[in-house]
Amino acid sequence: MMSILTDIFTWWNGSTIGTRVALKGGEFVGEDEFGNRYYRLPNDPKKNAAFSTERRWVVYAGYAEASAIPSGWHGWMHHTVNVPPANENYSAREWEKPHRDNRTGKADAYRPKGSALSLRQRPAATGDYQAWSPDD
Repeated sequence: MMSILTDIFTWWNGSTIGTRVALKGGEFVGEDEFGNRYYRLPNDPKKNAAFSTERRWVVYAGYAEASAIPSGWHGWMHHTVNVPPANENYSAREWEKPHRDNRTGKADAYRPKGSALSLRQRPAATGDYQAWSPDD
């Protein structure tokens, strides 16, 4: 019973009831290195009359986090390219960094020197700043 309620009311734990219904008419396109599965629903007036373009979606392997989509699949999901990476010899360019998930809110998130959460010491004032005073 709890599993059914979780599927209905939580979108972040994987596929929901709505996604499972869509999977029946959807076509499996491929899977990325993280286990995320990609689907599409071609633009067919009988099945897909409400949309003017092909519908594309992902079922995440774990927690639903948009930054978990690698760059090759990101282009396909956003209709930037028509051929999914699974159907072509996609290889990252030399200047592309490997995929990293969103680190916001985690212990190793980026924190600049002046941040209150930074472990580094804030640089000392250099005296090149003159505070404004209303008497001036």
